[in-house]
Amino acid sequence: MRGTTLGGARSRVRRTLAGVAVAALMPLVSTAPASADADPSAIDFPVDSSMGTINTRIVRAADGNTDRVVYLLDGERAESDLNGWEKHTTIPAQLAKFNINVVMPVGGQSSFYADWDRPSDFFGVNPDGSFLPSADSGSAIGGWSDTNGKTTAYAWETFITKTLPDALAKRLGFSATRNGVVGLSSGGGAALMMAAYHPEQFSYAGTLSGYLNLSMPGMREALGAAMIASGGYNIDAMAPAGSDKWTRMDPYSFAEKLIANNTRLYVSAGSAKPADQDLSSIDAITQGMPLEAIALANTRSFEKRITALGYTNVSYDFPEIGIHNWGTWEQVAIRLMPDIARNIGKPLPPGAQPLGPPPGAEPPAGAPPK
Repeated sequence: MRGTTLGGARSRVRRTLAGVAVAALMPLVSTAPASADADPSAIDFPVDSSMGTINTRIVRAADGNTDRVVYLLDGERAESDLNGWEKHTTIPAQLAKFNINVVMPVGGQSSFYADWDRPSDFFGVNPDGSFLPSADSGSAIGGWSDTNGKTTAYAWETFITKTLPDALAKRLGFSATRNGVVGLSSGGGAALMMAAYHPEQFSYAGTLSGYLNLSMPGMREALGAAMIASGGYNIDAMAPAGSDKWTRMDPYSFAEKLIANNTRLYVSAGSAKPADQDLSSIDAITQGMPLEAIALANTRSFEKRITALGYTNVSYDFPEIGIHNWGTWEQVAIRLMPDIARNIGKPLPPGAQPLGPPPGAEPPAGAPPK
């Protein structure tokens, strides 16, 4: 048998994985509108970590308090310039008007905001920009040249629950207790995970179109394909199949921890029916609708689990119209603002009303959850 060189083996691995990624057709990723401008009121907050220097965008509460803090987690295609909540919605600015400090970690593509077992690679080969055609060639799959999580292991849970809050407390005086955390898509399950295992930090968790039952048939395979398409990441480097770590990440499996913590939950997923304005978008039809159908099935499964366990400290929001996109998530986030305002920061005396928008500011508008 003819011997093979390391270079030849690497080349074949690259070609194989490129084909897999292209075949994946970018499943389980969010569709998004054109990028908005950065919020002029937001500040950069770089923090050193085991992953390198991670930037976080901060929007300060309108009244200047340091007690009321909410973390906003991005989806699977988190970008390296801005958190999607700032890039695609007005939610950070509206939360600030509700006298809430907004914390938006930037980056973490395909990370699920977890602490990974090891840096991501495939058969010992570290994915890079040579795996796929260049953007100029029309490739629809990008971000493979991102080395974060590949040269070093992702450690996002540690960053969000220790490194970042410690820096926020030291440099800005932010409280690290009774915070809120809200995530969308892959960040939805991560938000619940943060609250389940770090109840001293998070008294409130919101999940919007999250994948909340990772043990459902086909979910690991679908997520693995999505991670290849979304930056070239290997799900086995995050958590091996059947491992304790994989189970630890599954909201369906750790639901009892949330109940024991008495975490206030806001649980939402759309119907997968598009709004009229979505019908003109191919992405909305080919990605937004099926992705939301998967998220809805996962979320309903999680709802049944915690309902069967007798848990009632939760608001459900299942809009009749809504697909897997930022328009849906913005409207849900508007509706959850009064709920999050009541359940973070210093506990309110019985009968007291939460702090609202400052005088002259319009409160968020939106129909109540169904």
